[in-house]
Order: sequence, then C-alpha cells, then structure tokens
Amino acid sequence: MTGGVPEGVVATGITLDSRLVQPGDVYAAAPGARTHGARFATAAVERGAVAVLTDAEGAALCRPEPAGVPVLTVAAPRRVLGALAARVYGDPTAQLRLLAVTGTQGKTTTTRLAEGALQASGVPAGVIGTVGTRVAGEDVPSALTTPEAPELHALFAVMREREVEACAMEVSSHALVMGRVDGVRFDVAAFTNLGRDHLDFHADVEDYFAAKASLFTRRHTRLALVNLDDAWGRRLHAQLTAADELPVRSFAVVGDEGADGAGGVSGESGASDASRAVTADWRAGEVQSTASGSAFTVHGPGGARARVEVALPGRFNVSNALCALAGLVELGYSLSAVAAGIAAVRGVPGRLEVVDAGQPFLAVVDYAHKPDAVEAVLRDLRARTPGRLVVVLGAGGDRDRGKRPLMGEVAARWADVVVVTDDNPRTEDPAAIRAEVLEGARGGARRGTQGAGDRHAELHEVGDRRAAITFAVERAGPVAGEDTVAVLGKGHESGQEVGGVTHAFDDRVELRAALERRAEAASWSR
Repeated sequence: MTGGVPEGVVATGITLDSRLVQPGDVYAAAPGARTHGARFATAAVERGAVAVLTDAEGAALCRPEPAGVPVLTVAAPRRVLGALAARVYGDPTAQLRLLAVTGTQGKTTTTRLAEGALQASGVPAGVIGTVGTRVAGEDVPSALTTPEAPELHALFAVMREREVEACAMEVSSHALVMGRVDGVRFDVAAFTNLGRDHLDFHADVEDYFAAKASLFTRRHTRLALVNLDDAWGRRLHAQLTAADELPVRSFAVVGDEGADGAGGVSGESGASDASRAVTADWRAGEVQSTASGSAFTVHGPGGARARVEVALPGRFNVSNALCALAGLVELGYSLSAVAAGIAAVRGVPGRLEVVDAGQPFLAVVDYAHKPDAVEAVLRDLRARTPGRLVVVLGAGGDRDRGKRPLMGEVAARWADVVVVTDDNPRTEDPAAIRAEVLEGARGGARRGTQGAGDRHAELHEVGDRRAAITFAVERAGPVAGEDTVAVLGKGHESGQEVGGVTHAFDDRVELRAALERRAEAASWSR
C-alpha cells in the first residue's frame, strides 16, 4: 500500500488514537512506547473506522480482520501518515503560506511574533507550537509542540476552512525524526540556534543537529533562513550553501549594545560583527534596549530598511523579532506592515512574563529550562538589575541528566541567590535531581557572580516549588528598582508532574500569590 486507502473506501479523517476515531476515519495502528496500537483496532472499528493502517506485527495482532474493514499493511506506518493525511484532507497546505521555525531556543517567541504581526496587520493567521495552537485568533487544544501528522493536516484543513492565509509553526527535532511534518512543504524554514537539549532522545549533539538540519531540504521547504549569530547556524549555512539545493537567506544582529560587547545576541565570539554585517541578508543594527523592550533598524536585501520596535525585553528577543520579520517578508508580506505588526505584539505567555502585584522590584516568569536558555535570560536580567538577582529553578525528571549541573552552574554564575527546587520530577526522586543541580551550582558559586564584583551566589534548596517561590520573594529587597526575582523552568505551563500525576501549578499564579502575601505582611526585609 503506497498511494492511499483501497478503492471503494471513503475516508474522511485519520488518527493514531483509537479513542478519537470518528465514523469515516482511518485508524493508524502504529507501534508505541508501551504497546502496539493494533491492540485497539477492534475498538477503533467499533467507533466507525473504515480501514486500519498498520505494520506486519500489527496485522498479525488484527487477525482475524475486523468484519468488513480492510487492514492495510506497510513497513512503517508513521512514514506514510503524512502523505496519506494530506491526501485525505485535500492537501490543505497548498492554500497556506507556511513559516517553520526550528532551533533550541526562540521557536515559541518567533512564531508568536509572526502570528501576532500578521493578525495586527489584518491577515488571518494561525500558529502551532509549545504554548498552544491558534486559528484566526481562536485557541485550539493541542498536546504536542508539533502535532502528529494526522492532527497537523487536520489543523491545516481547519485553517483553510476558516480562510487563514498564513501559519507560523514550531518544528521540534522529535517531530522531524518521527515524521510528523511529512507531507508538508514549508515556504520558509528558519533556524534560530542550537544548544544542549533532548539528549535523552538524541544520541549526542551531532545527532540533534542532524535532526534539525533535516528540515532544510527541498522535500520540506522552498527557502532556508539561518541565524549567523549562532555557531551551529553558521555551520548549517555553510552546508546549505555548498549543497546548493535550495535558496538560503541569513540573519544576524550587528552593532548590538549588549553588556558583554560580543556583538550579536548569542554572545559568541566565533564571528565578528563586521563579518556578519557583510554576509547576513537580514541585519538588525542600531539596537536600543530598555527594561520593556528594544528598538532596532532592520536592513534587508535590495536596500530594504525599517525601524522596528519589539515590546519584549531581552537581547535575544531582538534576534527572535528579526527572524520573524525576515521570515514574513520572505513569505511575501511588506516590510513596513510586518514591522508595524511586530510592534503591536505585547507579549508571549511565559517568556520573560512580568508579574506585577505592586511590589518595588521586578518579578518575572520564564520557560528557560536548559543551560543556554537559562544563561540568556539571566544575562539579560543581570544587566538591568543593580541590586540582587534571585532565581528559582529546577530540572525535569526522566530527561537529559547531563544538563542539570550545567543549569545550576549557569544560575550561580549570574544570580546572587539561587533557590533550587522541583520542576516536573516525573518518576524520578526529586531530591536526587536537586542534588545534581546543586552540584553544578556550587561550582558556579565558587567562581563568583558575573557583574557583581567579589560576590558569590547564595545557594538554597527548597523542594516544594510553592515554598521556593515564597522564599525567593522574601529575599528581594524593598528599594524600588533594585532587585529582580526570576522563576524559571515552567513558563506558561499549568501543571507539575510528580509520580505520573500532573497537579495544577502555574508559576505566574504562585508568584503573584507570594508577592501579595508579602505585601500584606509588609515584610520588605533583606
């Protein structure tokens, strides 16, 4: 079976989840982490499945075949799902302008900026990613950063029905390895950066990079857009240029006024401002940053030029805004309209999100949960915190253990007070996870706090996350505008997973509650 469902069978949908089967669906019975989907084929047929797609093992489990329902056998069901789903849903992507964004950091902010800019410009837009999925401004439930291929094509079909013109989408490395974007050809695919992440899934960083790079082929995109401020981006740019398989555009931040003087948002020394200024097609210069955002001048191909404002703090958000802007212009939208649209976006959930309960210091929540992201956030906060920088963070269970001490080390190098707590321990011992984070933090503390003279970070262990947030708030001082409290790791998330059970927990809600409790007690002590 290579082309679709058998003659005479009319399919109106396709799904991997037997519980979600609707009459007329094809049930894709693929092998899973715990069991084979074919074990649920009978239930799927009872719900109205008109065919079962599976592999040889699944076909054996389906014997005898469910009455009147064909069982289609292929070597790897997931590898044909994308093409089959596209066919079942009438190739909806053919009528959409599609921007894909991949990378370790910046995917969510970049796609949200792109979607927000289009919506602000009067263009019906969609967005698919970590924070959720939106179709023409309406939230749509989705459990994965990049949905499975059947769900993805169904979403695109909904967008087509609602006359959405363009969609910005995060594409994870898991999605690329597992074929979730098969059957989709993006108009522009952007690469933001690469850092340590997902090494519980990938063999090593090279394997992780290879997964990301697989997006940048003629099969998946018509044009590549690559960040030259990132060392892996420069490597990808060189590879794509040498292969000459598809057009390649690049972007970089030059003349950045960042405190480290490294030029460029990544802070790397591998390429100078001058070299990026010469080679990057899209450049952000004359950067001016404040506590609430940045302004910069964008220079593009053919002498294109515009002044851009982004209401998101952080040097890294200049790069994210530049990526979103360049991606949309490469999709065919006007530079002036996109620049105005980006200025209208007021924030991204859980990304340096300010929590203001009337306290005399800055309090923020951010999704940073890997070493590079923690460093990027704390580097920015350190530069605008004259007093003490207090950070709360932990590390997830059942994930890459190697990043835990690295996160602790980075936190202790940039913060004055580090409160190590729990962050989705899942099935692991929370105390053991905290110990690994603290091990790295002790090493960072011995080297002293960046930008804080001879000071060394205070380290505290408070396992209960709610108590840890309260503890951090109590450490901030009463002098207006001096201190900062940053709660890192969960961002927009609304749950804490412990022992296989997800409990309601939102850092933004808990931080606000802690601030309000302290205000009521008037306990502004150091």
